[in-house]
Amino acid sequence: MTDKPQQKRFTGWHMTAILVAFFGVVIVVNFAMARFAMSTFGGKVVENSYVASQHYNEWLDRAAAQEQLGWKEEAALDADRHIRLAVRKDGRPLTSLMVTATLSHPLGRAEPVAVRFVTASDGTLRSVDAVPAGRWRLDFIVRHAADEARYRIDLK
Repeated sequence: MTDKPQQKRFTGWHMTAILVAFFGVVIVVNFAMARFAMSTFGGKVVENSYVASQHYNEWLDRAAAQEQLGWKEEAALDADRHIRLAVRKDGRPLTSLMVTATLSHPLGRAEPVAVRFVTASDGTLRSVDAVPAGRWRLDFIVRHAADEARYRIDLK
């Protein structure tokens, strides 16, 4: 007679082990994802969303007025990681600009830093200090005579 291999029975202990393993993996993945999310984004866009909503129409009006100026901003990092900034109207650079700028990490990992500019030989503005490696966000306000424009540019 030939011996048949004996089949093992599927018991309640097997099912319990499968369920515990499955939900254990789900819980570990959820905790890991939550930790990654909390460590990369502070969660605050504005201090108070209700107060921000009260200024929404004002911000739209300011954006429309800025668009009417016809200014085009150009900002990039040069080889030495200094910011090169130019604001043009009709293809020509604007001169005698007053610029207030802040450099911040897009995920809030570093405190915002004020950026100072000097006029370069080609008429553009060049930051005094180099930008550290990584992604950064440049927020700047440009004033020319009575006109003002606000910009936000991501630098890599």
